[in-house]
Amino acid sequence: MNPREEVLARIRAAVQPDPRRGADPLPRYRERGDLDGARLIDLLEERLADYRAAVRRTTAAGLADAVATALTERAARRVVVPPGLDLPALPNGVEAVTDDGLTADELDAFDGVITGAAVAIAETGTIVLDGSPDQGRRAITLVPDYHLCLVHAAQVVELVPEAIARLAPRAGQPLTWISGPSATSDIELNRVEGVHGPRTLEVILVQPA
Repeated sequence: MNPREEVLARIRAAVQPDPRRGADPLPRYRERGDLDGARLIDLLEERLADYRAAVRRTTAAGLADAVATALTERAARRVVVPPGLDLPALPNGVEAVTDDGLTADELDAFDGVITGAAVAIAETGTIVLDGSPDQGRRAITLVPDYHLCLVHAAQVVELVPEAIARLAPRAGQPLTWISGPSATSDIELNRVEGVHGPRTLEVILVQPA
């Protein structure tokens, strides 16, 4: 059996009807996770770190300080933000410019971008953007070299099927799936970052107080 045949065989086995349910297929994969609370956030942080993303934790009350610290350490002085992001006050000397159709060249001149997220998947360390007003156009998260993403605990799920279910209302929209900073490797496995998107991804996890 070649690899293609093996993959197709596994798919057929996963969706074959269950005799107990007649012709209705019964998924053979987990549709819901069993982690919650701190364990779920711990797993997400661990997987994000595996992908070389920087992670900070805070509460809603400490979000402004966390954002200020992240931007200060990055020496970011001018950042682009989507029009619907509820952004806390930024430190003195940092300018937030709302995207109104900025060109790629204009976006490239910014020190970074700040966005929200639609959902985060703990098992895979993936953040999904669905183009909602707090996330904006795909271009603003692909051109700047630094992406600061705000993820709230209520947006975190354990498994990919749970994320798909949450994203169903936006299924017709372009989705951006982010698993760490942009990176690629050549045939000799030399890793190069920042080719297809931000070189640096930083995530602030906002937990309940």
